[in-house]
Amino acid sequence: MHINAVECRDGSSRRSGPRGRSEGGVAAVGAEDLVKVYGQGDTAVRALDGVTVDFARGRFTAIMGPSGSGKSTLMHCLAGLDGATSGRVRIDETELTGLSERALTTVRRDKVGFVFQSFNLLPQLTALDNITLPLDLAGRPVDRTHLDHLVGVLGLRDRLTHRPGELSGGQQQRVALARALTPRPAVVFADEPTGNLDSRSGTEVLGFLSASVRDLGQTVVMVTHDPRAAAHAERVVVLADGEVVDDLDSPTPATVTRALRAPEDAR
Repeated sequence: MHINAVECRDGSSRRSGPRGRSEGGVAAVGAEDLVKVYGQGDTAVRALDGVTVDFARGRFTAIMGPSGSGKSTLMHCLAGLDGATSGRVRIDETELTGLSERALTTVRRDKVGFVFQSFNLLPQLTALDNITLPLDLAGRPVDRTHLDHLVGVLGLRDRLTHRPGELSGGQQQRVALARALTPRPAVVFADEPTGNLDSRSGTEVLGFLSASVRDLGQTVVMVTHDPRAAAHAERVVVLADGEVVDDLDSPTPATVTRALRAPEDAR
């Protein structure tokens, strides 16, 4: 796979094609010629149309696009939650294409962390038990030093014995983030992680995601519709009609908003 230089709408030069590889190594997660079709015949919907994109280790990337652009479908395929119609997906050096459901479950358990908009915490468990649940289910020991560091950074030390119903929305999302980070996954996928939060809590969660990249070397891929949230990322991949139409480094709310409007303006 190669990278080309193309002239952008503002006259500057930007690389196009497959991007995001770690220098000298394999990207944390990537897709090649990824196609996803829902339905058949006249009712078929081509949600992804030949997407090729890589996400480098230790970077924070946002995936954006209008409703129906394919951004959530792309994340679900990258995370092994949904199978592709054709093309290839890999996490670390593991090729997901053709894996059995049992093997996919193992990959998701060992290499992937999830931060969901709806938190997905078990209400009967304490915050601590929710955080360690993935490791408990996998029969893996908890690295107490790493856990203690995460709990401290996320400000959860005095909330570990509380159940989700006793926590604010922001606190619940921080518990969900700690749960995703505790197993040290190859990549954390965040699906609209600020969608159910107020502005202050949302900003805190985005700050923690950035800190996990900066301080822990974590790879984070976030789907969001909010240009302000996307601006916390180091890179923004923009989709429209199932294709990658823009790829921004060092995004700002203004540059993200322009990139989102461009496909509509071109019609």
